Amino acid sequence: MPKCFMFLVMAGLVACATFGNAQEAVKAIQIKTVPVKQTSAVSGENMYQNYCAACHGANGKGGGPALRALSTRPTDLTTLARDNGGKFPTNHVVVVLRYGLTRPSQGAVDMPAWGPILASMDQANQAAEEQQRISNLTRFLNTIQIN
Repeated sequence: MPKCFMFLVMAGLVACATFGNAQEAVKAIQIKTVPVKQTSAVSGENMYQNYCAACHGANGKGGGPALRALSTRPTDLTTLARDNGGKFPTNHVVVVLRYGLTRPSQGAVDMPAWGPILASMDQANQAAEEQQRISNLTRFLNTIQIN
């Protein structure tokens, strides 16, 4: 995978704003595609801020700056454990990070599959790099859970 894998939903394409009055202009939000920024695989928090916060917000509640450009509201990542009977769904989070998210009942979801993107950052050791990044990002998400 190329190192400059384009980050889909950082500030991307789409979205109209104002409906109703014909005299009001429709405001379009353009999401920019940018190369994924290289970060340390050690810090789940740093990876979250660089890769996830644009959609999920700095606090993980789903209100990031790209929200208006998305087709569905991002998941509130702070309630994953609460919504799973009080247990953080580690395996589910790993699968979503690695392969993306599909919700057939809600149509298209803008959640990218991070596995190939994260693996592409270390060409010599892709599998280990992806595993370490996803593991550390998952651990960080576990730390932001609310009761």
